[in-house]
Order: sequence, then C-alpha cells, then structure tokens
Amino acid sequence: MMFENLSDRLQSLMSNLRGKGKLSEKDIDQAMREIRLALLEADVNFKVVKSFVKKVKERALGQEVMSSLTPGQMVVKIVNEELINLMSDDNQSLKTSSKPPTVIMMVGLQGAGKTTQTGKLALHLKKKGKKPLLAAADIYRPAAIDQLKVVGEQVDVPVFSLGKVDPVEIAKKAYKEAERNFNDVLIIDTAGRLHIDEELMEELNSIKKALPIDEVLLVVDAMTGQDAVNVAETFNEKLDITGILMTKLDGDTRGGAALSIKAVTDKPIKFIGVGEKMTDLEEFHPDRLVSRILGMGDVLSLIEKAEQAFDAEQAKNLEEKLRKQTFDFNDFLLQLEQMKNMGPLEDLLKMIPGVNNKMLGGLNFDPKTFDRIEAIIKSMTMEERAKPGIINNSRKKRIANGSGTGVGEVNKLLKQFNETKKMMKKMGGLNKNMKKKRGMFKFPGF
Repeated sequence: MMFENLSDRLQSLMSNLRGKGKLSEKDIDQAMREIRLALLEADVNFKVVKSFVKKVKERALGQEVMSSLTPGQMVVKIVNEELINLMSDDNQSLKTSSKPPTVIMMVGLQGAGKTTQTGKLALHLKKKGKKPLLAAADIYRPAAIDQLKVVGEQVDVPVFSLGKVDPVEIAKKAYKEAERNFNDVLIIDTAGRLHIDEELMEELNSIKKALPIDEVLLVVDAMTGQDAVNVAETFNEKLDITGILMTKLDGDTRGGAALSIKAVTDKPIKFIGVGEKMTDLEEFHPDRLVSRILGMGDVLSLIEKAEQAFDAEQAKNLEEKLRKQTFDFNDFLLQLEQMKNMGPLEDLLKMIPGVNNKMLGGLNFDPKTFDRIEAIIKSMTMEERAKPGIINNSRKKRIANGSGTGVGEVNKLLKQFNETKKMMKKMGGLNKNMKKKRGMFKFPGF
C-alpha cells in the first residue's frame, strides 16, 4: 500500500530516537542520512529531499532540542512538523464564489481519470449540501460526453452538453444554465491529451478567460511518480492551476509525488482518490497523512468514514436494540455491510494510534471473509436470523450447504456473534463517555 516502505523506515527510526536519553551531533547526522534514504526510496523529488533534510537538521541541532529533557522526542516532533509543512498550504480548502455558481475547471492528461474524478467531486460536494452541474467540454475523446453522462447518472447530478461544438461556447452556456437552475457549483470536464501541447493549453486558457473560474484542479495519477510532478509543474506554468486532485493513492505506489508536488509547484493537493467507488474521494489533510506515515493513527478520518457509512437512524435503532438485548443476525448483517462500505479493514486499523505496519504484518486480511459470513447469514431463514438459539445441528448443515461453507465455519460465526453481541453491549455503555475534540461525539453503529 501507499507509503508502506517509507512508513516502516521512518517509524523504526523515530522509535529509536524516542528511546535515546541524549542525542549527539553524530546521532542526528545518522538520523538525517536514514531520513534522506527513506525519502529518496519513496521517489520524493531529490531537491525536495535536500531542502527537507536541511531544515530538519538545522532545527534538530538547535538549542530547543539540545536543552530538552527528551531530545529524541523533540526530533520526532520536528520531523512531524516539517513533513506537514511540506504539503500544507493556506489555500488547502476549495474556494467558493461570493456570487454563485462556483466554477471548477477540471484539467489533466488522458488516462488520469479526469472524467470519473469529476463525478466523484460532484458527489462529494452534493453530500456537503451543494447543487452541482457538470459540463461536458471534452469534444475530442471518443465517448467522453457519453461517459460523463453515465457518471452523472451514477451520482444523480445533471450534465450539460451541446455535442461537439466549441468548448468555450459549451462552458459559457453551461454557466448560464447553472445560473438559471440555481446550481451553486459548475464543474467543467475539459479535454485532455496523451501529452501536453500548445493547442490544448490555448483551449483551456480560452475557457479560463471566458468564465469567472474559481478553481483549476489538475488531476494527476500518483502511480506515475515523478512524472506526475513534472506534469503538474508544466500545467502550472501554462495555466496557473489552483490545486491538485491526486488519484490512486490507495494503490501500490511509493507516494513520492504526494510529498513532492506542493514543494515543486507551490500549489496544494486539495483532494485525493482512494479507491474505485464514486464515494472514494477525500479532502486532503496533510497532518492526517503524516500522522499515518509516522504510525500515530488518524482518528478523525476514521470517525468521518464511520459517519458516512453508518446511517444515523439505523445507529439509533441499533442502540435501542442493544439496550433491550434484541440484537439479531439481521442487525449483524447490516453492520457488516456498513463496515464493508468504510473500506478495507487493514486500512481502517492503521488509522488507530499505535497500530503500525509491523503489528499488522502477521495478520491475514482476507477480503473474502466478509463475503463468507454474509453468505452464511443469508442462508439462514428469517426466524433463524431473529432467534439464533434455535439453530441446531441439522439447521447448521443446511446453512453450511446453502452458503458453500462448512459446519465448522457456521459454528465459528455463531460463537463470534455471541461474543460481538456482548462486546457491543459494553461499547454502547462506553460510548456515552467518549468525547470528540469538538465536544461530545457518538461513534456511529455503536
């Protein structure tokens, strides 16, 4: 997964530093060498690495660290802060126009997933209470307009198109359409190319001049590494982009582009694509990413994922069932489906502070496990789901045959269900005492 090697190396180094009572200049030099190697192996731009290590070393050799009672921990704090600074920007959030609609122009090369990400962004903004309109301004790529219409249907967002006419004219009329229908966001899906050329840039600049554009978001593929940084640099020079939407940050990539792109272009990553589903788009928070890299967890993102996956009314009903001890396999199945919507279990566990790659290395996360459990439950009758106590040996055999599993797996699930029921009863009580930074919060589903 993304940053796994970098995360392992930095976590190991930070752990060693924390354990030292005193730090010599030699210790710091050695730590800086390790950090430099870790970043270079993660495909971080070498100029960015050089500047980063220099800043960390200067601060690490300062009086602030040397006079500290725990210098090792101070260096860890400095690394954490400088990694956050590397990717942070005052304009991290999406701009909004004082006079609607807010206009967002999506740009990028072909193959980066621009049209799909346009739909994902529309859905993301729709969940925030916005009323977006999509505009099909890519008239060159075969079926690009049809693809945007399909994406629009998937996220239930209207698409404005005029066919293969002048893209500037499409953008202008889409803007008037958004004003007429009170759409407060207009997202323009522009044409891409297999490579950057002057004709493409001229067209994009013409659209930019014709409308009051608030955001020019460049879609880049994290899997392309430093090529993504080079593309971003060129687009920024030609078009003066306002931000970056980076895709495939859930893939098997070293992550160097994410750590390099802000320093090279001086433009922030505003959104990240973390999966194939239309819901797999997140606002980018540098502090949360750094926290994950250094093994400090990411509780806020975990809470947000839970709030999105768990229906508030269902959570309320479940809490009532837990109090009355009427929680059954139908509720268990519902919880299972909602857990699957939160994403891979391994990724969720890494958001918990103190859980790192090394701890998870010996565990087997088989995504088919949830599917087998679901098959077993769906092979039960409604009476068996409501009253698991009636499931005898003959019923177990029928359920096993119906789900394509064995009686042993059915027995295991029944045992786990009883244990989960007890645990969730306890969690329901503990939940009342849990507090969020911004006051009380209830973890959905408990």
